[in-house]
Amino acid sequence: MSWKTDPVTLRYFVAVCEEGAIAHAAEREFIAASAISKRIAEMEADIGTPLLLRSQRGVVPTVAGKALLRHARHVLQGIDHMHAEMREHGQGARGVVRVLANISSIAGSLPDTLTAFLLAHPKIRVEVDAPVSAEIVRGVAEGEADIGICRDVVDTSGLEVFPHHPDHLMLAVLRTHPLASQTQVDFVDTLRYEQIGVNTNSPITAMQVRMAANLGHELQFRLRVATIDAALRAVKGGLGLVLLPRETLRHYGGIEDLRIIALRDEWTRRHLLLCVRRVNDLSPAARLLFDALRASAAQDEPELGTQG
Repeated sequence: MSWKTDPVTLRYFVAVCEEGAIAHAAEREFIAASAISKRIAEMEADIGTPLLLRSQRGVVPTVAGKALLRHARHVLQGIDHMHAEMREHGQGARGVVRVLANISSIAGSLPDTLTAFLLAHPKIRVEVDAPVSAEIVRGVAEGEADIGICRDVVDTSGLEVFPHHPDHLMLAVLRTHPLASQTQVDFVDTLRYEQIGVNTNSPITAMQVRMAANLGHELQFRLRVATIDAALRAVKGGLGLVLLPRETLRHYGGIEDLRIIALRDEWTRRHLLLCVRRVNDLSPAARLLFDALRASAAQDEPELGTQG
């Protein structure tokens, strides 16, 4: 095989895979579809294997194409980082940082950290998406994102991982609730009281139901709601108690009239992790944000559930 590729062809190939059609990739890259098709066909001939499966509905990468897509993203990311670092020497840090973050961090400390960071670095833009933790790890590993914030329940092999914030599940109750005088309770102690469920398909709700079943209880939610705000309003209205992540409660306003109580059960002890492919390979902009996120973890506040 005498294959010699170039970054431009790799960029076109990535665009085709992401768009699912050569015509759409051509529009995105401002080039004729025939030119992209020719480049990819020549690359396939040089490599000696098809990279795309073509049909009337569009194109998808073959097994070889998926491997090339993964490597191409890494190569292009490296080039982008090189350009960004060179610009930094003359213009200061700038660029786009892509973050995949657990929904709990988005509802918690991340917005405050990003606000302070972006005010301090006006030439940097940050793009945040919120997939599940397994997709966060995959996205970082495959170069789709610079930084990930995920739960500690997924396999992060191959990534550099750092502790971020504790994110234990906590109990929120009205101050007149029978459990309000407790500083810690067992999950089983909550099952005799009305409960509020947040998002039927959420991992927390599924875990509550499973753990209740393990204790011989069929958990029946008095009310299921779609948002955290609605759940806390229901608690304030005296409809029941709710289990929510520490990070969410720590940054949620208007809970002064509620008691936040820790749970003793091991399964409620959760942590958020910060993950990257390689710290030393981060672009200057991404490294600045990474350092800001690490600093926010170092300044973490005391545990909730101990206040009077």
